[in-house]
Amino acid sequence: MSTQILPQPRQAERARPRQRTVLVIDDDEAMAEVLSRRLEQQGFITRTAGSGAGGLAMARSERPDLIFLDLRLPDKDGFTICEELADSSETCGIPIIILSGLERPDIIRRARSAGCCFFVRKPYDPNALLVLTRQAIEESTRWQTDDLPMSEDDLF
Repeated sequence: MSTQILPQPRQAERARPRQRTVLVIDDDEAMAEVLSRRLEQQGFITRTAGSGAGGLAMARSERPDLIFLDLRLPDKDGFTICEELADSSETCGIPIIILSGLERPDIIRRARSAGCCFFVRKPYDPNALLVLTRQAIEESTRWQTDDLPMSEDDLF
């Protein structure tokens, strides 16, 4: 009997998870840059827009996995942008986290009714924001895949 060295079985290559894209809509360039850098360090791809119109256009063309939205923008208020994103068939599945220095109960209620999934007051804890980011993307992904009917039989 000859001794033959058998090759090691190859381990199945793990599919790398898709990098998630986050859009930051904020007219404060320094704030957007800090948030973008922090997200990139955690493996996210980031895009930024300094105006509401620019953010809407970018959201429609690039369809990010999550949007951070400031309420005070030079051309439109964040509530209007949030409503437009939530009402559009192209962008309604994108979770929106509003980042704002305002924190009155009426503003938080209005933000929720406009379609945001989380409201975070500035200044924010970067670690808590990262947890919310991952949670919002995970919930959105699960909603878009798991809750959909698999066949016509599941509809009835």
